[in-house]
Amino acid sequence: MPIGAQPPGRRGTVDEPYSALNLRLVLAAFGFVVCTLLAIWLFHMGWAVPGWLLLAWAAVAVVDMVIVQLRRRARRRAEGGDSHHSLFE
Repeated sequence: MPIGAQPPGRRGTVDEPYSALNLRLVLAAFGFVVCTLLAIWLFHMGWAVPGWLLLAWAAVAVVDMVIVQLRRRARRRAEGGDSHHSLFE
């Protein structure tokens, strides 16, 4: 694999690289689930302040998932809707 800004044959340029939107969506969903479960556990244990902080992070993950989904829809409209993307593009 050549070392460079981007693999050959991929969309994008050095100025405008392609984005791993699918991977970002999966990571945001994972962060939402983990933060929510840990916040519930912390509330159950009586630690309210860390629980609220984790709920705030879960809310940030939800906002990130919405933004990524909007960008994925825009990409699908721009490409005609017939292309399939892997997790890393």
